[in-house]
Amino acid sequence: MTNDIAGLKKSDVALIIGSDTTECHPVIAARLKLAAKEGMKIIVIDPKRIKMADYAVLYAAQRPGTDVAVLNGLMSLIIKNGWEDKEFIAERVEGYEALKAEVEKYTPDYVEKLSGVPAKTLEEIAEMFGKAPTAAVYYCMGITQHTTGVDNVKSIANLQMLCGNMGKVGGGVNPLRGQSNVQGACDMGALPVVYTAYQQVTNAEVKDKYEKFWGCSLNANNGMPMTVAIDKAHEGEMKAFFIMGENPMMSDPDLHHAEAAFKKLEFIVVEDIFMTETAKLAHVILPATTWPEKIGTFSNTERKVQLLYKAVEPPGEAKDDWEIHQLLANKMGQNWSYTCAREIFDEMAKCTPSYAGINYDRLSKGGLHWPCPTAEHPGTPVLHIGRFTKGKGTMFAIPFKAPAEVPDAEYPIYLTTGRILQQFHTATMTGKSDGLNNLAGPSVMVSVEDAEAMGIGNSEKVRVTTRRGSIVTNAFVTRRIPKGTAYVPFHFAEAPANVLTNNALDPIAKIPEYKVCACKLEKA
Repeated sequence: MTNDIAGLKKSDVALIIGSDTTECHPVIAARLKLAAKEGMKIIVIDPKRIKMADYAVLYAAQRPGTDVAVLNGLMSLIIKNGWEDKEFIAERVEGYEALKAEVEKYTPDYVEKLSGVPAKTLEEIAEMFGKAPTAAVYYCMGITQHTTGVDNVKSIANLQMLCGNMGKVGGGVNPLRGQSNVQGACDMGALPVVYTAYQQVTNAEVKDKYEKFWGCSLNANNGMPMTVAIDKAHEGEMKAFFIMGENPMMSDPDLHHAEAAFKKLEFIVVEDIFMTETAKLAHVILPATTWPEKIGTFSNTERKVQLLYKAVEPPGEAKDDWEIHQLLANKMGQNWSYTCAREIFDEMAKCTPSYAGINYDRLSKGGLHWPCPTAEHPGTPVLHIGRFTKGKGTMFAIPFKAPAEVPDAEYPIYLTTGRILQQFHTATMTGKSDGLNNLAGPSVMVSVEDAEAMGIGNSEKVRVTTRRGSIVTNAFVTRRIPKGTAYVPFHFAEAPANVLTNNALDPIAKIPEYKVCACKLEKA
């Protein structure tokens, strides 16, 4: 998030797009609901009528995969009516004329044809958002998990720069991260193209700095994303995987393809806290500690670094992740000698400018938002105040592109996937709770119109089929999903949604298109 959670209530308008906030981020959802009761106006754009829509002033259901068309349509109307922030654009933005030329053709009628959002509703949203003194955008994987995920994110940034909402308390571009401490993992360089704090692997100055710091030579080439690595395993090029706290045999798209790839590997190591669907394929399983069994830091969705204290001793032979990695590294010829997580954090801070002013002593008094470059710096709850780090912000002219797979005569229904409140991700932890399992199980959300057409009643068995496979699950017939769209939560091994999903990737981020493919439904 460019902004902090505390400043959320300072927004005049909040646009939620591609985020089922109540189900996936209930703490922030509660803050948004409270702010709405106190006068903030909420706009929701989502293919499903999510619960946050009940708190919204305006709601629109777009066809899955048409976010760029909708966002371009909003910007076209804002520019046409003169609601853009001309001063902000002149002083802080480049690329405006190209953006303006691109979005001009996205008239309300054209956007309605592409997305299904009524022209009048688009006009109402554009006016409310464009005229707002301060507006925020909140999004999640409903925006990113597309073959056009990067385009979707750039379009949101375009909208917020167009309206001058960057560098404002209560404004900003606010992605809600998908898992606990995924922000911290990315900050620490757990991506194949960066070192800590997004310092590029291919940058010669960065490479030179780290080589001097560690006293070793480093590879100057980007690594391989997990999605690409699975394809390489399927082709026989990749021979071994070390999987840490991940369950790709539930979370990866096109699971039949993923399973075939895993079974071709010569060696699989899984480091985790419970037996998972992936661990069942492993040659070696290394038991790790859970969050209350260790000390360390979490960086949350608002970039706040917080210190976590050990509460209980770990069971059996479970070890902290850093200790497992050090033991392995030393078996492979290294000479690492860390004695605790604090030493590793201190080393990281020395070579990471945005974390340089953060340490355990400061964190013991409360969390700090990065960037925090010095020991005296108070942290940065809101990014981009006054200027962008790169100088001028860049607008991109983004044309609409259709999803990789859309409905046709054989597979006439849009399929989208996501989460429900009662379960978390691949249910590695929450699936161990009988209480949670009793509250919610596998299902497919189907519109009343589609259910009636197929003669399907609520809770009856339905077969959901795509070009990749099929599952049988329970019908959840509801008016919260529009005709022609179905929604399947991906938590459940007994009806795994990712047997169905498409492994087509965004060409830049290499993120799969979990959020849209074509399916057919039939009574089972």
